[in-house]
Amino acid sequence: MPKKVKVAFDRVVIELQLADILPLRQLTAAIEISKRFGRIVASIDTVGLAEPLVVARQKEGEPYLLVDGHLRYYALLKRGDTKVRCIVSDDDEAFTYNKRVNRLATVQEHYMIDRAVRRGASEEKIARAFGVEVNVVRRRRNLLTGITAEVANLLADRHISIQTFEVLKKMKAPRQFEAAELMVSLNNFSHSYAKALLAATNEEDLTKPNRKRRVGGLTPDQMARMEREMENLSRDMKAVEDGLGDDVLHLVVASRYLGKLLANERITAYLERRHPEISAEFRTIISNASLEQSAQ
Repeated sequence: MPKKVKVAFDRVVIELQLADILPLRQLTAAIEISKRFGRIVASIDTVGLAEPLVVARQKEGEPYLLVDGHLRYYALLKRGDTKVRCIVSDDDEAFTYNKRVNRLATVQEHYMIDRAVRRGASEEKIARAFGVEVNVVRRRRNLLTGITAEVANLLADRHISIQTFEVLKKMKAPRQFEAAELMVSLNNFSHSYAKALLAATNEEDLTKPNRKRRVGGLTPDQMARMEREMENLSRDMKAVEDGLGDDVLHLVVASRYLGKLLANERITAYLERRHPEISAEFRTIISNASLEQSAQ
């Protein structure tokens, strides 16, 4: 029978005095004037504390350690609050906790804003909660307008700028999906890379093919050459992805066989004496396979 997984938190959210919580970091002047801290203060002023603080118990009589939520903690202090809802964690190491937290992805944030508006929350109220302009909320709500469902699913758990999505919207569905696949393969979702993909897109794959694509420093001939090179790169990457599994399997099987072969002292001595270059190649294959397994 598999072992039961231990719950890392108390199942009940408790209310604590802010004075009974010991933060692990101090609020610096630079953080206090940052946009992020201002947004948290605005959010709490508008909709209250949405996410409880995470604390850890110490010895009896000692304050709770603040594991996660330092900006929320200082925002509450700044407001003059005295109490806060908390989740009690069994682990008092902030690094371990934050490593396990999945932050809201861009597409998920879009769904959250769209759902809130459909349920009656105004865009102005959401903007106040986020501490941003109303037009920013509108851009996030319209994030997937012009984005295919396949691309939205592919990028659902990625942190991507709104500008990157706006570049993808300029491409037709097949090219849009192809560009998204390239981004995922290279783990590069930057706005500049999206613009490079757009510049290398054929006119017939654009939603507005008659509009000029402005790319600084590139001539029409260079643009055409970039389009051809991007097509070749995409085709090569597809070929590599299709054959990668078989290639790795063959490498592992071959390396295991060569490892057993070189474990025989008589064979190793013979190769070292008669064919040292082959022996070196065999050892290289074994070494590369070991590195590949370690990476996986």
